[in-house]
Amino acid sequence: MRHGEWHGTSRAGWLRAAVLGANDGIVSTASLLIGVAEAGAGRGAVLTAGLAGLVAGAMSMAAGEYVSVSSQSDAERSDLARERKELQDDAEAEHRELAAIYVGRGLDPTLASQVATQLMQKDALGAHARDELGISEIMRARPVQAALSSAASFAVGAALPLAAAIITPESHMVPAVAGLSLVFLAILGAVAARVGRSRMLTGALRVTFWSALAMALTAAVGRLFGVIA
Repeated sequence: MRHGEWHGTSRAGWLRAAVLGANDGIVSTASLLIGVAEAGAGRGAVLTAGLAGLVAGAMSMAAGEYVSVSSQSDAERSDLARERKELQDDAEAEHRELAAIYVGRGLDPTLASQVATQLMQKDALGAHARDELGISEIMRARPVQAALSSAASFAVGAALPLAAAIITPESHMVPAVAGLSLVFLAILGAVAARVGRSRMLTGALRVTFWSALAMALTAAVGRLFGVIA
């Protein structure tokens, strides 16, 4: 029977990609808008840069996440294929190896052997994947899911500062984009911390600090470029 508890690790894969994508979308787009605006560009140029940043960033996140997670998935498949062959070639040695793992975790040798026997009778490869290789169904690499999640979350995140720039008068664009983006980021950090069962304030402060620093540096670069130009 399944129990009613839930754990943050069960959401680790998609949550990491979604939070990273949304955070990057907000920070990079807000920083881009602020930097271009501080360089003296007009409203049209600022919004064009922001929209281009949204599209390019979403595609970059999707491609990067897909390649990264695909590499992890390839490694998992290779390890599982090797383990499957070892089980076919010498199941007894694999049984001893699994039992030794359980002994190392605190079971006495007799009980460890019995546990290894029962688990291998039900799903030998699954038992070795989980307890020897550290691969579980919950934590398995899913490249397409990670890529789509990253792209979608980046686009949603990027749309927030872009919308702020669209509805704000040009004279107040920079402070409005910066302020609203930091609010969005603080909320995102708090929500991510809550879902992951960690402290919400810590999560909010952590993401807000680094995001504010990124925007400030980009604004300084834009202003410097505007002065030089």
